[in-house]
Amino acid sequence: RAEALAKRFFALPDEVKRAYHIPGGGGARGYTPFGTEKAKDAKVHDLKEFWHVGRELPAGHPLAEFMADNVWPDEVDGFRETFSKLYAAFEQAGGRVLEGIALHLGLDRGFFASTVEDGNSVMRLLRYPPLEGKEAEGAIRAAAHGDINTITLLLGAEEAGLEGALVVNIGDMLERLTNGKLRSTTHRVVNPRGEAAYRARYSMPFFLHFRPDYVIETLPSCIDPARPKAHPEAISSHDFLMQRLREINLA
Repeated sequence: RAEALAKRFFALPDEVKRAYHIPGGGGARGYTPFGTEKAKDAKVHDLKEFWHVGRELPAGHPLAEFMADNVWPDEVDGFRETFSKLYAAFEQAGGRVLEGIALHLGLDRGFFASTVEDGNSVMRLLRYPPLEGKEAEGAIRAAAHGDINTITLLLGAEEAGLEGALVVNIGDMLERLTNGKLRSTTHRVVNPRGEAAYRARYSMPFFLHFRPDYVIETLPSCIDPARPKAHPEAISSHDFLMQRLREINLA
């Protein structure tokens, strides 16, 4: 249902979609047009457009200053209900994955629960428009990058093939917290060959974030003589996020 609604939104006229673009919002909510974001150090923009759904916080919540209200397209019936449910399901799944990661690191199973409670997680609805011409085959739609956040859950492929798959990427925040013991997954989106090269591509990643006020400080258990502390200074997840958003042209 979510996939169908995302396609309905992206099929709207450009001027309708752009009405939901929030200048100065860092792409955190609503619509981000084609040709806006680019990977860190990339010379060209990624070939994509996207929509972000974020956390809904009640008025007066102590973290409300870090998270803007969501916007919802009036033109697509059921959009808010469907994506609110999917957001909650992603968050629940992410919490389970983090329990496994905590055990792998020798931590208490629930170690990450408080670090991500009311975190600034965002769900991205992505469309890579169809490309034209011979150069479309093998074209890079999103340059190589690592995700900024803690972990990413990706429901990815509308193409035929494996069903029920959820890709999990380690993000840059978790790499920093673990002193590189868990490595951030560098990835890119390359256009396929053949007929599929000329079709649009859709995906829905969920970027699970720490709380904005969580301080990322290297876990002592991840420091040893063979792996000295790579980042002596601590940094809040919000400051880390803003630093990286500036690098990718979203802030």
